[in-house]
Amino acid sequence: MAHPLTYLEDELRDLRERGLFRWPRLLEGPQEPVARYDGREVINLCSNNYLGLANHPVLKDAARQALDALGVGSGAVRTIAGNMAIHRQVEDELARFKHTEATLLYQSGFTANAGTVSAILGKDDVIVSDELNHASIIDGARLSGAAKKIFPHKDVTAARALLEESRGARHVLLITDGVFSMDGDIAPLPALVALAEEFGAIMMVDDAHASGVLGSAGRGTVDHFHLHGRVHVQVGTLSKAFACQGGYVAGSQTLVDYLIHRARPLLFSTSHPPSVAATALAAVRLVQQQPEIIERLWDNTRFFKRGLGQLGFNTGMSETPITPVIVGDEVRALELSDRLFAHGVFALSIAFPTVPRGKARVRTIVTAGHTQDQLRRALDAFERAGRELHLI
Repeated sequence: MAHPLTYLEDELRDLRERGLFRWPRLLEGPQEPVARYDGREVINLCSNNYLGLANHPVLKDAARQALDALGVGSGAVRTIAGNMAIHRQVEDELARFKHTEATLLYQSGFTANAGTVSAILGKDDVIVSDELNHASIIDGARLSGAAKKIFPHKDVTAARALLEESRGARHVLLITDGVFSMDGDIAPLPALVALAEEFGAIMMVDDAHASGVLGSAGRGTVDHFHLHGRVHVQVGTLSKAFACQGGYVAGSQTLVDYLIHRARPLLFSTSHPPSVAATALAAVRLVQQQPEIIERLWDNTRFFKRGLGQLGFNTGMSETPITPVIVGDEVRALELSDRLFAHGVFALSIAFPTVPRGKARVRTIVTAGHTQDQLRRALDAFERAGRELHLI
């Protein structure tokens, strides 16, 4: 009898025939601007480690102290026996940081989005969502059972029309990424907030790629656009600029109290190890104490974007450290990534289904930890690879 998963071989065969089958490259050391992948030292332009904190001595010391004092695990979900004081300390610090009444930790940014959307909405509700919102938002919408209405990317007029036709719904959620993870552009949040207020909708923003990047001390797009008190649900991450693991929701105390009783990731998955929570706490405090780290990130971003533009690469509508080099064809994007690796730069190709067909790209992210010499060498590698493949 054939194995019941044999049908997966057909899908894998198709990927191999199209030259798209790959295992992730193997990191053989710490996450750094220059790192060892697959046995080779390369300039790392793939990491979400925006502020270069993943190997920071202050964060490592916080993890060690928590490990010695509190052990390696929490032992349970928070609603049973795993609600540790260190978790509450992180939430209190994040609430101060985000200027909200309360925050709630989740095990990841993905579960923060999916768990929150699916908890606060049901089958009689409507979700109005940007077409390029993150997969965790899409999955949360599916789990909620609410009707889903999708507007073209950043099209405020189309969002208005969908809100207008949703007036009879019990509840309406208007949701957007703050910074879009594949294109690096910023949501038109002031216009969307105004729409939510006009139509009485819940306003929610996923600030994963704005956390630690935009706003005062990296408080995100709400702070960047001076919208405090007008966005009902903010999702942030601790696994990118803050260099550890986890996500959180920031909002009213009522929202957090409700999610404690209804958010399935919180109810059915073990809470953060204390060392991870302590690392997050140290990172959030460090960035507030040393905001110049964020300035270095933006200096490097401007330098690298300018260089790619001068070489003639298409970087789309990027406004942030996420800078795509758009190629179009998925095989060509993979070839560019491979050539770059051969020239000492790790920059990953992204293709369907992560981005639409015909929009394949190599996505780059510089960090505060890169030196301009490293970025010059990376630009030299892009020039060599681009000319070899006749992309520039």
